[in-house]
Amino acid sequence: MEPMQALVVSAHSDRRATLAAVLRAAGVQVAAAENGTHGAVALSEPGIDVLVLDLHMPEMSGFDVQGALADGHAAVPVVIITGHDTPESRARAVQ
Repeated sequence: MEPMQALVVSAHSDRRATLAAVLRAAGVQVAAAENGTHGAVALSEPGIDVLVLDLHMPEMSGFDVQGALADGHAAVPVVIITGHDTPESRARAVQ
């Protein structure tokens, strides 16, 4: 059985590196993207089993990436991370 493949998308390099290290320690293969635009491109590649997505990024937000995911990869589960949790962000992410 092939290991799970995760894509971590965050504009914060420390956060990206920490999440990648934790996932690798759990036996998950990890790809990382430094912004939403690169994350959306990486999603076009086959094999992503789970997306770890920061909501608040410049240029293309996590909400935009989540929308792109809905267009072509709806079966991929998404783990949302944010440093700016609000009820509005939570509701929008769940939609």
